[in-house]
Amino acid sequence: MPPPTGERDCRGIAVSTRDGKAGGHSPARGVPRRARRASKAGWAFAMKHVLFVCSQNRLRSPTAEQVFSSWEGITVASAGLNHDADTPLTPEWLQWADLIFVMEPAHRKKLAQRFRAHLHGQRVVCLHIPDEYDFMDPALVALLRARVPPYLDRP
Repeated sequence: MPPPTGERDCRGIAVSTRDGKAGGHSPARGVPRRARRASKAGWAFAMKHVLFVCSQNRLRSPTAEQVFSSWEGITVASAGLNHDADTPLTPEWLQWADLIFVMEPAHRKKLAQRFRAHLHGQRVVCLHIPDEYDFMDPALVALLRARVPPYLDRP
């Protein structure tokens, strides 16, 4: 079944929806692998898109993405500001995001300098988490669980 028109992922590829109760459509292959749907109810258009940003996209932002991938009502992804990041930040990711979390004040500054023209009213929140944690470090997970939820609307 072809995907419905209108909804597109960060690369402009059409995505479909699935109503968990009625079966509906399966997700299109073009959905970014890094953008994970949090709800078990199925694919939906009303999801808030949350982007986590750090420098390299190797430790902090991927940890945040994993921690909040099961959060109800949001779709999460992560990217890095450096050109050699595992998933470099692009204007398309910024267009996709409704809410952007950066790990350090320097990330907010770099984001504003490099991508000012692509920020269109999204809230940018600095979590003040220094680059001293490993991927899924329990201390990092605890910080993220304490600092991120106040900015997320729970259903």
